[in-house]
Amino acid sequence: MCTRAPSLRGKDLPLAALLSAFHSRAVRRFAALLVLAPALAFGQAALDEELAATREMVRFNPDEAVARLARLVPQARTAPLATRAELHWLYSSAIRRAGDPKRALAMGDELVAWGRAARDDAVYAKGQLTRAYALFDLDDLGGSHKANFEAERAANNTGDLPLRVQATISAGQSFQEQGNYPAALARLQAAIDLARTVKKDNAPLAGALNALAFLYTDMKQFDKGWEVQRESLEVAQRMKSPGRLAIALATEYGLAIESGQHEQARRALLAELDVERRLGARQMIADTLVNLSDLYLKKRDYRSTVGFAQQALAAGEDVKSPLVIATARVNLGQAYLGMGRLAEGRRQFEAGLDAYEKNGVKPELQAVLVEYGAALEQAGDYKGAIDAYHRERDISEEMFAEQRQKAVLELQQKYDTEKKQRQIDALRQENRVKGVELDNRRLQQRIWWLLAIVFALAAVVVGLLYRKVRQANAQLEVKNRELKQQSARDPLTALYNRRHFQEFMRHHGQVEPGQAGHGKAERRQQDGDLIGALFLLDVDHFKHINDSHGHAAGDAVLKMIAASLRETLRETDMIVRWGGEEFLAFLPAVPRGGLDDVARRILHGISSQSVEYQGRMLAVNASVGFAPFPLVALDTPMSWERAVNLVDMALYMAKSHGRNRAYGVRGFHDLERTTLEAVEQDLESAWRNGFVDLVVVTGDMLDGVPAAAETLERADLVA
Repeated sequence: MCTRAPSLRGKDLPLAALLSAFHSRAVRRFAALLVLAPALAFGQAALDEELAATREMVRFNPDEAVARLARLVPQARTAPLATRAELHWLYSSAIRRAGDPKRALAMGDELVAWGRAARDDAVYAKGQLTRAYALFDLDDLGGSHKANFEAERAANNTGDLPLRVQATISAGQSFQEQGNYPAALARLQAAIDLARTVKKDNAPLAGALNALAFLYTDMKQFDKGWEVQRESLEVAQRMKSPGRLAIALATEYGLAIESGQHEQARRALLAELDVERRLGARQMIADTLVNLSDLYLKKRDYRSTVGFAQQALAAGEDVKSPLVIATARVNLGQAYLGMGRLAEGRRQFEAGLDAYEKNGVKPELQAVLVEYGAALEQAGDYKGAIDAYHRERDISEEMFAEQRQKAVLELQQKYDTEKKQRQIDALRQENRVKGVELDNRRLQQRIWWLLAIVFALAAVVVGLLYRKVRQANAQLEVKNRELKQQSARDPLTALYNRRHFQEFMRHHGQVEPGQAGHGKAERRQQDGDLIGALFLLDVDHFKHINDSHGHAAGDAVLKMIAASLRETLRETDMIVRWGGEEFLAFLPAVPRGGLDDVARRILHGISSQSVEYQGRMLAVNASVGFAPFPLVALDTPMSWERAVNLVDMALYMAKSHGRNRAYGVRGFHDLERTTLEAVEQDLESAWRNGFVDLVVVTGDMLDGVPAAAETLERADLVA
């Protein structure tokens, strides 16, 4: 995730449009300086020289400029209007760049009032430019454009050439933001021509060339952009101004990135960073470090990405720039995910997302979520990736709905305007040809043809929009089906996951209370027909396999067991990866006397296979707990959750009595003398007290034949 390299609206720092929205407290500590500043004995000439020396500082070290200008406020109170307006103009610009656009907007309103009262177009134009820049930072583009055009009109009535150049540049950039590139190009070329007439000051020319290079970048006319950029760099070097050189290098970076010249972009950023560090421009340093981290991220150089992103994070915290901090964290998160550091990557990504979400920048948040989902998917965190894609889809749908509503309203407004104009034209034509019947008929025919064409065009437009919406909905439906399929499967074994089984049982697996003697499943049990069953399986000594051979060996064992269960059981049986090394099988229909055989087949199917890993054969056994389902206690079927819990207790008994065997619950006796909760808490004690019937199936082989199942007597466990 990179910052915006080109400058906008005469504000030469990258990301000016977004960064300013985050800085709300950066300069409040300087407010007391307005009252406490010492009375310096400056004359008028000395004051003008001090203001001139502070201009470049306003652009590149706004915090220092705020403190310096605050000390000049008492001296300017008795100065001429032009001097007071210049101080107010510079001070408001420094405050805005330091992160307080609302206060800068109020100061711009004061300048406008001064200009109107004195009928001074220069002061009025400066006030409107101040308002335009502050409104831009506050995301009021309409108000910003209106103020820019008003500033241009007023500035053109003055003889202040630098002011006219700046106002013309700002008007051109407003046209650029509106997408009116021909008007923007004409304004910026006019600004360059006007700047060339300014004597002994190359700053207006540098600003105009920089803006034109950015416009050509936006228009994808890279050859012209490079031509202007070369002159812009030459002017910046001729000025011997580190700040202007840094701005030119930032524009070169943006042009190189957009034209696909990544190495050129890297060199420009490193050169820019060196200049900014010598200049001490902390905000520019923070932005450049973020851009460097993004550049190395695109090259998959994660180590360099982490280095520059950490530097950007520290720089962002230094200048209190939440957007720089958020972008640095996103780049850190993506780099850590690329390096396999999943937990740290998720933590950094989520911290960055939180900042974007609080700011409400939906397009930026959507782009970051897409990158987040892709990075999580590549790192193997499919659930996290699906969550990120769901969040991105929700934002996309919100943006699409807003854009569609806006488009419909604009179309309706345009149609109403055209309809009103047609009615006016028709009335005028009717008045002119009144009394001439033939001409009147021809006019009516033309009007009807025009209406037919308009309605036909409207129908075509609506049809195209409807078709586009249908295609988008169809693609969304396909994506939803894919995501639903992915969310129901375990990515390692391709078996159903626990969530899918819970959803299935919630809709299909419950038996209505009070129906134990009347339900279909209970009738089958009474008739000795088919019954359902639950089998819970756990791999023996799985931790030892992971500790001795590594998690890759453990994954191979889990895949083998999944394949064995598919081969042993039927297609109609639901096999679930229950969690970790546990598997659950739900058999909807099995002969009542066949549960022991199923358990035996499961045990033998696993123990008869070995897993080959790195030249070694790994023998694997498993322990199983099982029971019929529904499992009836006191004439009431147990819920599937309680049945699984009881099967889990049987599995625990299989583990504690030798492993590689299966313990099955057949039924209950005399539950009136105890409670089902007591049975669930200690199945073995319940069996010893005669409340539960158990059967054991061992995984041992006798002369190549599996051992028979045995009804478990209490003496067996004692022995």
